Amino acid sequence: MKKKLIVATLAALTSGIAQADFLRIEAGAGIWQSEPSGTVTDKASGSSYIPSLSDDLGYQKENISYLWLNVKHPVPVLPNVRIEYTTPSFEGYTKKSFTWAGNTYGINAYSKLEMKQTDIVLYYNLLDNTFWATLDLGLDLKLVDYSYELRNPLSTYSDSGSLPIPMLYVRTRAQIPTTNIGLEADIKYIGYGDTKLYDARAKVDYTFDIVPVIQPAIELGYRTQKFKIDEDSVDTKTDFEFSGIYGGVMLRF
Repeated sequence: MKKKLIVATLAALTSGIAQADFLRIEAGAGIWQSEPSGTVTDKASGSSYIPSLSDDLGYQKENISYLWLNVKHPVPVLPNVRIEYTTPSFEGYTKKSFTWAGNTYGINAYSKLEMKQTDIVLYYNLLDNTFWATLDLGLDLKLVDYSYELRNPLSTYSDSGSLPIPMLYVRTRAQIPTTNIGLEADIKYIGYGDTKLYDARAKVDYTFDIVPVIQPAIELGYRTQKFKIDEDSVDTKTDFEFSGIYGGVMLRF
């Protein structure tokens, strides 16, 4: 029994080392069923009214597409690379009349919020399938292209821009022994002062052993994003959260 345990331990260790010696590529795409919540405050006009994304602006759950590519290479000193892209976009019509940013908006005023996101993650493997566990640590540069519009026949407010956001990246994964099932979670985070941003996911995936070179897989999980931004240099204070389940397909090479 002891000899078998030693052999299993050595096999797990050497398996992790052997896999790290080869180039590995993973790619995926899917749909994130995201539900918005939170508020937006205009600080410049001193307006006391703080509209809610769902209750006032009429935003509802939307199906958001996402793509990702993960590249692991055998060069120890260079970081691995992960690239992600998603396009949270919500629109609706106001459910009540209110005054905001110096303008008055009646019922059924049109509103739209877009926050296109590209994540460029550079990370290192602290554990690479060692004892069926993986741990990654790195930095993420989240590039956010945002636009916001609120209009009716008499009043219009719009704002747009780009935000480069550096964030800490941590990912952990556990492969259930003797199965093709994996459990995974990751988080990107930055916080300072009254500003806090994070993007967190937890999922389960299943890999199909159909052919040895290309392995298709499916994933199902839950994702939540938080954008709480309160900067002196920005006229608009945001406190958004987008959350919901997601599902997609993957290919492992």
